[in-house]
Amino acid sequence: MEQSLKKHPRIDVADVLRGFAVMGIILLHSIEHFNFYWFPDPATRSTFLRFCDKAIWDGMFFLFGGKGYAIFALLFGFSFFIMDDNERRRGGDFRLRFCWRMVLLFVIGNLNAAFFTGEVLVLYSLVGFILPLVCRFKDRTLFILACILLIQPVALYYVLRAATDASFVTPAIPSGALWGAAGEMQNGGTFLQMVRVNLWQGQLASLAWAWDNARVFQTAALFIFGLLIGRRGLFLEEKHYAWGHILAVGLIAFFPLYGLSNLLPGYIENRNVLRPLLLIINSLHKFAFMLILVSGIIFAFYDTKMKKSLMGLAPYGRMSLTNYVTQSIVGSALYYHWGLFLRLGTTESLALGIVLFVLQLAFCRWWMKSHTHGPLEYVWKRLTWLGSGRNAIQK
Repeated sequence: MEQSLKKHPRIDVADVLRGFAVMGIILLHSIEHFNFYWFPDPATRSTFLRFCDKAIWDGMFFLFGGKGYAIFALLFGFSFFIMDDNERRRGGDFRLRFCWRMVLLFVIGNLNAAFFTGEVLVLYSLVGFILPLVCRFKDRTLFILACILLIQPVALYYVLRAATDASFVTPAIPSGALWGAAGEMQNGGTFLQMVRVNLWQGQLASLAWAWDNARVFQTAALFIFGLLIGRRGLFLEEKHYAWGHILAVGLIAFFPLYGLSNLLPGYIENRNVLRPLLLIINSLHKFAFMLILVSGIIFAFYDTKMKKSLMGLAPYGRMSLTNYVTQSIVGSALYYHWGLFLRLGTTESLALGIVLFVLQLAFCRWWMKSHTHGPLEYVWKRLTWLGSGRNAIQK
């Protein structure tokens, strides 16, 4: 009986993966100036800096664009499994408590959104409700459902409709005015003006972008795949060799999909077919590359002498929510009009992003020496178990 009530142990490699994902997110956001796309005139920069700017931009988006967020989403589903299964072992049901947890995440996401329009926590809080709805399904059913979501059923419908109906126009949410309002505040608004616009026009624009760019269905699929990873124990050392098969799938899928994404614009003239088709293919090749990254990190963690070095990212991963929100606050203060309003090129922005990451990492290592949770993680967990009569931090 005591064994059946035992909690899942902390999975270090999951913390490392989470730390890697959030590191990639902050570096990518840094070169984007946190959605404020102002860059120096190329004519004012040397040939060397123009080369560095281009190489860094392309390289960072190839490595992290759509992948850091995907790892983060995968681990979101994995974390749900851990919490849900721990509660089931105690004889309880975590599903309603998780719904309350998503309400709390919505609030935290809007705190983040007040500073940065490109945040994902609000999207996670909305899509996250799929997990308590499907978490009692069999593994096979979950896998099929995740695959259906992954191939973007709405975009696939648009492709088939446009291919068979010349009059069909692929719909897109008209969000230009919303982005324009947010950009105006980034470029010239006060702090309070920025907050007001970000929390309304900015969030509507962000959610519209997520829908138009295949993030809604992909996020749901990644949540479910994370749940399956937890069920199958694939992050445990004794199961890590399964990632060899996953790595093979990722490698086999990535190269032809990535090639197609670059070739198709030259062969398909009908943009009502091309745009949703590219959404599907880009979503899939980024998913495949994410599998390659995750597999590589897991093998490096368990099969090489890199485990000790990789564990250096674990404190950063354990405080991922705190790091994610604080990077938005700091980034907004650095690049927007209400703050320092820095005018930096891509190369300098990456260097500054690395400095911010190193400072966050140093703080995390110091904080975790005397705490079990990061500041926001602590508050979120305490409020999750509000009214339960438990000491949430022990749960």
